[in-house]
Amino acid sequence: MSAQRFSDTSPLATARRIVVKVGSALLVDQDTGRLNRPWLETLVADLLRLRERQQQVILVSSGAIALGRRQLKLAKGPLRLEESQAAAAVGQIRLAHAYKELLEAKGVTVAQVLLTLEDSEQRRRYLNARATLEALLELGALPVINENDTVATAEIRYGDNDRLAARVAQMASADCLLLLSDVDGLYTADPNTNPGAQFIDRVMHITPEIEAMAGRTVSDVGSGGMTTKIMAAKIAVAAGCHMCISAGHHEHPVRRIEEGARATWFVPTATPVAARKQWIAGTLRPAGALCIDEGALKALHSGKSLLPAGIVETRGKFERGDTVSVLAPDGTEVARGIVAYSDADAARIMGRKSSEIEALLGFRGRAEMIHRDDLVIMRGPAARVAGAAEVVR
Repeated sequence: MSAQRFSDTSPLATARRIVVKVGSALLVDQDTGRLNRPWLETLVADLLRLRERQQQVILVSSGAIALGRRQLKLAKGPLRLEESQAAAAVGQIRLAHAYKELLEAKGVTVAQVLLTLEDSEQRRRYLNARATLEALLELGALPVINENDTVATAEIRYGDNDRLAARVAQMASADCLLLLSDVDGLYTADPNTNPGAQFIDRVMHITPEIEAMAGRTVSDVGSGGMTTKIMAAKIAVAAGCHMCISAGHHEHPVRRIEEGARATWFVPTATPVAARKQWIAGTLRPAGALCIDEGALKALHSGKSLLPAGIVETRGKFERGDTVSVLAPDGTEVARGIVAYSDADAARIMGRKSSEIEALLGFRGRAEMIHRDDLVIMRGPAARVAGAAEVVR
């Protein structure tokens, strides 16, 4: 990318929701093992500036193991699995305290969320995590997400926090993901060993050639490398999210990206909402079906959610988070979406008002059977085969 200030139409400037991922090599001084607090203060200032522009921010942070190993006086070099988990347990407290102290001093409520890749890949965990993030953002909090390293053995061994950040961007329907790293972007070869390596400022399609350019990590503190960043990019762009890789060791790293600092941008072909709905329409196999009345059919075509009151019958076995077909009174599939209730609960509340759900089920669930953000209107046989769908607004 050329060294010029971003325009007001850049992905970072126009994003409604931004995920920022910080690597261990930035947070922790490699010589002392201490938190790099002066740098962290400038990062916090950048995040606050985004929030002042009414942009929602989620921070995904590494660093717990790196901080904890110093406190436990663990020797330099590779750690055994149980040592990594012990270091994470100790370092997590110190990391969370630092974020709380810096952000709450500026009047921002901080929320810590511990996740693993399993939480983003198993249906029920994914839905719970997604709902929690949505609630926190609506309430004005800034979620700080860390890997649950004390139990996430695979993440500790392979350093998949880049992919975790992409999964967070996916579940939160973020528009922009920033990976702040100890490298400034993607090169055609390793620039440390190949002086002729050329920098790539923009990637429109992640081809096998792009994947082959990824090298190994050059940091003794972090555990990820360019390979995990390319994997993260594939997840992000498939979810309609722009992703940026940029060096973060300078002060005010986010502001520097806006001002034209060197970075590699991965560009999606759709928005997060459109990508999610395309995925629902064309990728998932419906687990069951909901039959609706004429009133509900009109509501769907006007862009509204599907409420329990408009459902007359349930078919098949499905769980909360499954994809189901929505059938018109004549039996044709008119929509497809992610259902908020199991088949048993759906049968109990169908035909009833949303205000009656708590009394009928014994808990307060969602007012919608399928929220409009999780719903696509199907248009003819081609939609069911090719995944084409009209985006419901």
